[in-house]
Amino acid sequence: MLQTLHSTHFLIRWTLIGLIVGGIILITWPSDTHNGLDQANKQMGPVSYAEAVTKAASTVVSIQALRQQVETPALTPPLTVTPEPSNKPRRNQGSGVIISDHGHILTNYHVIANTEAILVTLNDGRQTQAKVLGSDPDTDLAVITIDLEQLPLISIADSNQVQVGDVVLAIGNPFGIGQTVTQGIISATGRDRVGLNTYENFIQTDAAINPGNSGGALVNAHGEIVGINAAIFSDSGSYQGIGFAIPVDMALDVVKQIIEHGGVIRGWLGVEGTDLNPQLLQRMGLPQINGVLITDVFNNGPADKAGLVVGDIITQINQTMIRDTRDVLNLIANGRPGDNITITGIRQRQSFLTTTTLAQRPQASN
Repeated sequence: MLQTLHSTHFLIRWTLIGLIVGGIILITWPSDTHNGLDQANKQMGPVSYAEAVTKAASTVVSIQALRQQVETPALTPPLTVTPEPSNKPRRNQGSGVIISDHGHILTNYHVIANTEAILVTLNDGRQTQAKVLGSDPDTDLAVITIDLEQLPLISIADSNQVQVGDVVLAIGNPFGIGQTVTQGIISATGRDRVGLNTYENFIQTDAAINPGNSGGALVNAHGEIVGINAAIFSDSGSYQGIGFAIPVDMALDVVKQIIEHGGVIRGWLGVEGTDLNPQLLQRMGLPQINGVLITDVFNNGPADKAGLVVGDIITQINQTMIRDTRDVLNLIANGRPGDNITITGIRQRQSFLTTTTLAQRPQASN
């Protein structure tokens, strides 16, 4: 009897312990599993980007820019038919992004350059004429304005968070067929020697970009804009997997200056130069160095006032090493008129140091 009672107490005690342990597991296990699945899903990405597209697409507009094109007969060899002069307007297709409730739209300069009329079509079907507020050919950006109310606004991504491998969506109006969304990833950042613009810092993407996408939005998986689609690398003129977008922080800096000043204010040194190469260095009797050889100095410009002459080599600006002409352009452009700079260089195989005050870079021809 005592033995049976003891066994019963033993079973009851361990049963209670088992129930307590099981309860703890039941309480904690679903939460851990749920968190683990959430983390896995986050790493895998969303099944659909519809939410991001819905968020961003309403802010992307289609642009039709009318250019008056006059063709004149050219000298032709015998038996060649010369076309009659044509005064028909040429329609240029592009895209843009609404960036303020005051009707400001950001697009590419090449979309609206030399136009007589600009027609903007919103995603909701509304159409209106637009005016050019200002442009910056050096970055291929422009701001146009429309007079409509209740405009949707694009959400801005943090440019510092953009990484190679991020999923991106290109939204625009390719070939004028209507708003289209393509998907890819960020293939590279900081592309600054492409040779398209004076000032470059492109985001490279494999999201399909075609003629008509220019000026449209490149957005992340949350529907936030990371860049303005601008160009493609192609042998055929159509998509081949390499597209370029202007980073949104760079674009918005241009927008701010256009709205405030009507154009972009940059520093100016007043020189022209060429990159050094082994042949030039050998001819000048110099070792392998980085720098820019000055080929022209503008009269009464900052460089002229600092005593720089043709044949000088710029090796540093404000103690920053110079690799090529792109470095000089960017360093000087990032300055402002009135800024003092220090220039280190080589003249006739001797080092020199000079200072000067930047002037304002002349506006590029529109």
